Amino acid sequence: MVTFAPDDPAFLENPYPYYEMGRQLSPLLLPAPNLWLVFGYEHITAILKDHATWSSDSRSRPLPEVQQLDEGEAMGDFGMAEPSMLGEDPPRHTRLRSLVSQAFTPRMIEQLAPRIRQVASELLDPVIPTGTMDLVETLSYPLPVIMISEILGIPPEDREMFKAWSDEIVSDLGTGVQGEQESRVRPETIEAMRDYFERMAAVRRAEPRDDLLSRLLAAETEGQKLSFPELLQMLILLLVAGNETTTNLISNAVIEFMEHPDQLQRVLDAPELLPTAIEEVLRYHSPVQATVRRATRPTQIGDKAVEENQLAIVWLAAANRDPAIFPDPGVFDVARTPNRHLGFGLGVHFCLGAPLARLEARIALETLLARAKDFHRTTAEPLPRVPTFIMRGVRELPIGFRAM
Repeated sequence: MVTFAPDDPAFLENPYPYYEMGRQLSPLLLPAPNLWLVFGYEHITAILKDHATWSSDSRSRPLPEVQQLDEGEAMGDFGMAEPSMLGEDPPRHTRLRSLVSQAFTPRMIEQLAPRIRQVASELLDPVIPTGTMDLVETLSYPLPVIMISEILGIPPEDREMFKAWSDEIVSDLGTGVQGEQESRVRPETIEAMRDYFERMAAVRRAEPRDDLLSRLLAAETEGQKLSFPELLQMLILLLVAGNETTTNLISNAVIEFMEHPDQLQRVLDAPELLPTAIEEVLRYHSPVQATVRRATRPTQIGDKAVEENQLAIVWLAAANRDPAIFPDPGVFDVARTPNRHLGFGLGVHFCLGAPLARLEARIALETLLARAKDFHRTTAEPLPRVPTFIMRGVRELPIGFRAM
């Protein structure tokens, strides 16, 4: 009997045996709560590419027995009635993505490199002489949140408030598929975010600046601009996606370097391997572990019949270790090529911020590795984990090192 207990601390600590078993059984239907679990790379990529059959739309009308599993609660609506871009399908998703893409261009991201490097150095300056730090507190959390705050145009004094909001929203991800009908995001938090961004939007409409909020307010596709509910969801999505996933990517990379010192040495000997090492972290220790889809019509996963409106959890992290795709998938190899991982998803919902996440992670790790060596954990205790099966990361990472 396969049980689904994604809140189990043992599962959050080490889900990989569960994924290995899941790949052998995939696709697997859990009669209660009427939920498909999909672990294989081939099945998952087919689902992610077929948005017409496998919807991200949180407003689809579910069957009575899956009413409590509304995808809006499962992934992407952040406790709000209006769905985010994550919970939309084309053509509305196409419109929203086109609007934000106008304000989030590759050229803008490339221009951020000097500032990212400056911030990373300033964050490390106070701790390098001490030989110890909590990597999350010192570098992997503040770097992405400073950058997304500056990109959005958020004042520095408001960043701690952003952190509290982001932590609360992340704790809510995945609750719908666990049978929780109440969002963990408090109404007063939603109201505070709405009030804050309403004030910010009013200021930017009156006096536009060179920031993402001003560009989102000005962005237009086919004569349509973002409505305020759409803008609010977009800002919350950028807030969470713009810091939580990159925080986990940087921390997970350092964890793997400490656990595989031979692979870290390869990177130190050949720094040009760092980009492929980051791709391997995205595969081997995926910051995003899973996402959710709903069948819009009767269909199949492999030879299994799927009913309309049934939900499927697609385990991206399990697909990333599928031996049919990745030779020796349990081996962490910083030079792995090709590496067709699903760490940023696939299809129309492929992560819009992937170039920024890669750039921030690369610069953060370059800066750290240039200034310190002999990394090791300073505690043998289990690390406190991000409290959702949707994402994989740690809230603290105390490490020791020697300054260069």
